[in-house]
Parts: sequence; C-alpha cells; structure tokens
Amino acid sequence: MAKKTIAAVDVAGKNVLIRVDFNVPLDENGKITDDRRIQMALPTIKSVLDRGGRVILMSHLGRPKDAPDAKYTLKPTADRLAELIPNKVTFATDTVGDDAKAKVAALQNGDVLVLENLRFQPGEKKGDAAFAAELASFADVYVNDAFGTCHRTDASMVAVPNAMAGKPKACGFLVEKEIKYLTDAIGNPQRPFVAILGGAKVSDKIMVIKNLLGICDKVLIGGAMAYTFSLAQGGKVGKSLVEPDKVELAKELLATAGDKLVLPVDTHAGDAFSADCNKVVVEAGQVPDDYEGLDIGPKTAELYADLVRNAKTVVWNGPMGVFEMPPFDAGTKAVAQAIAESDAISIIGGGDSAAAIAKLGFADRVTHVSTGGGASLAMLEGQKFAAVELLDEA
Repeated sequence: MAKKTIAAVDVAGKNVLIRVDFNVPLDENGKITDDRRIQMALPTIKSVLDRGGRVILMSHLGRPKDAPDAKYTLKPTADRLAELIPNKVTFATDTVGDDAKAKVAALQNGDVLVLENLRFQPGEKKGDAAFAAELASFADVYVNDAFGTCHRTDASMVAVPNAMAGKPKACGFLVEKEIKYLTDAIGNPQRPFVAILGGAKVSDKIMVIKNLLGICDKVLIGGAMAYTFSLAQGGKVGKSLVEPDKVELAKELLATAGDKLVLPVDTHAGDAFSADCNKVVVEAGQVPDDYEGLDIGPKTAELYADLVRNAKTVVWNGPMGVFEMPPFDAGTKAVAQAIAESDAISIIGGGDSAAAIAKLGFADRVTHVSTGGGASLAMLEGQKFAAVELLDEA
C-alpha cells in the first residue's frame, strides 16, 4: 500500500509539520556524538524548503519524565541542523507554549523551526487529543519521517495527523524507503530468503521468528537466545544467558519449524564476561559448567556465511555474540562480511545490527540499513502501524 510522499504535496507558502527522529546520542556535555539521524532527515526537510515551504520540526529525545529536563533539550539538534543547511533555523524553548506559538507566527518561507522535546509534555506518550490539536494548529501539512517511532501511538504519530482532518498527510522520504524495503522483503521476497536473528532473548523475537518461519527459506539463530534453544534440545549451557521460562516455547518452534530453523553447531565460550577470560570452542549444547557462551563458533560462522552467500534476500536483526568485545565479535563479523559480499538484497534491521555494520565499515555495501530497531522488528512481525495507515494514499 503506497503512501503519498512529501514530493507530491504543494508546500509553497505553507507550514509543514514534520515528525522527525532527532533522538541522537549526546555526551555528558550535551554534544551530539552521532548526527546520522539529522543527516537522514535532510532530504525531506530540503524538499519542503526548496519549494518555498516553512518547516516545523518535532521530535523526542531520550526518556524525560513528562516534564522539561535540560539534559534532554533538542537545542543541540537545532544548532547542528543550522550548520548543515543554509536556511534560517530557530529553536522554540517550549513545544506548544507561548514561545512556540510566537515563533510559528514569525516563520517566513524557507525558514525552519525546531520545537522543544515532545516528551516534555505528558500528552505526547498518552496520545492526548488536546495536546495534539495544539500541534496540528501550527501547520497546513503533516509529514511522518520518523520510522523509528512508527510502531508507537504517541500523540505526534497518530493524534496529530488525526487532528489535521482535510489537510495533506504524507510520509517523508526516509519512511517511504523503510516501508518499501521492509514490506517488499516480506511481501515479495526474491529467494532463497534468509533471515538472521540474534540478540539476548527469545521472548523479544518470538513473534518475528514465528512470522518469518512462514515466509523465509531459512531462519538462522545466533546470540544468547540460541542457548535457550539449546536447553530445549537437552543441551548443556553452563552459565550462558538463558530464559528457562521460554524453553517450552523454544520446543514448540523446534517441533514445527523443520529444517527452516538453523541453530549454531558450535559455541565460543569463556569462563568470564571479559576479553581476557579463558576461552574454549565446544560443540553446541556442550558448554562446560563454569563457562558461558559468548559467540557462535567458527563452524557456525562458516555455515551461516555460506547460507547468506547463496541467498537472494537477507534480513538481519541482532548480533551473533558479544560484538563489542573481541574475540567474541568474530561470528558477527563473519555474518556481516558475508552479507556485504553477497549479491542479495540485504536489509539490516536497526539497533545493534546497524551499529555492527557501521563499526565494521560495511554500511555502504548493504542495500538498506533501517533507522528503527523496534519498528523494523515490529514490521518483521507483520504488525500494521496506525501511524502509517492513516497517511494519505498515493
């Protein structure tokens, strides 16, 4: 279901309210340490400015407790945006208060206004209609370009566009791209279609695994959740991170998945959670009592890399081990390299996988790196997003 994009909306002389994802990492001095999320919003922002529109940006940052908190101000993002574009960028010290209203009224064509953190207002997380109506009153056009929060029902994602009845509601270029890659991958994949799922908990990915087993040719399991599956097969997991209460669930999946579900054949284990611990590579399900599994083993890395190289579509969400701590980054590296070297349509599902791909220098060798970990997981589960459904059809 294609949605209308901002490119199809006449914005000349209009106020365009854009929900962006400026939830950037800040250091202890409030300085931005990675501005990728701002950079990725630029095409949508510039599209409006270049066509004579006026841009009002709204976003959350961090997890303030429904009240102003200097640690989570969006001011650094406004300052950074002003360095990236030649247009006038101003910052409102509140979200829907007197300063925001005055600065919205003062906007000229080609200007940008960044509103203060949405989550300083209790109405944002509650989806409050009155708060949403105030935001909606600022603009003639609504744009959703915040894929990372598309799976949420916050006021800025759902109640604001609902309050703008009769006005254009479009997606930005970033959301358009995310929806295209993730829905196409699931709805019409080129085969073989291989999914690689890592991370700590089976419980976090259970619906994804179930959904993908019905779509994929192979689902490869790595990370700590592999040890819960190992336990379900009667294996020994030592001190590995497991979810004992999810063993029955893992057994059910193993019983129904057949050879689609691929588990590690060996494990790289250590006797402590540190780079300089004593290490051993053992067969899967044979982790010694005083050791914990910290990565897939070399045979598994080779097996997974081969399956990836022969795939036509690859979706990856979650590292294979403790990728921040060598040598337990080897499994994640091997999978990332195989994806980078393959001819497959490759979609990296945000979060730690995106961080790993970037850290290893492969980001420009994959088809798409998602900006939303939770949102991409929800989409892989097959969820519908209210924040996307209510946008205008193309």
